[in-house]
Amino acid sequence: MALTGTYVPSAAQWVRDQVAEYEASNGEKAGTLRGSEYPVVVITSVGSKSGNLRKNPVMRVERDGAYLAVASKGGADDDPAWADNFRQHPEVELQDKAEKHTYTVRELSGEEREDWWQHAVATWSTYASYQEKTDRLIPLFLLERA
Repeated sequence: MALTGTYVPSAAQWVRDQVAEYEASNGEKAGTLRGSEYPVVVITSVGSKSGNLRKNPVMRVERDGAYLAVASKGGADDDPAWADNFRQHPEVELQDKAEKHTYTVRELSGEEREDWWQHAVATWSTYASYQEKTDRLIPLFLLERA
């Protein structure tokens, strides 16, 4: 089911620009983390307070058709806003290049979280340094096709 609502772009100009270019080119442009060759996907979620649609580029961590959204916020002491969106509205749209589908979201814990954390760090080792910067356990969200 496609998400409905009013899209309100991010307050951050670089996020607005990357999302617009990514979507317009089906991920052929703006498909990597700024200044790197690491691929990203764009996730559309429903705002936890506003109910508006929000779009964020997130590192592409995928395994067997499921995606992981790592709420690292660069090792900050608080979660990114989209983490609350996922908790309140656990249905999102994910675009990976030209492929766009609806996914259900659940926050991981225990052994399953540890398994996916190891996969995330193997995909992008910087996640380990982000965890070292903060006392909070970085939330992991598993996105599975609806």
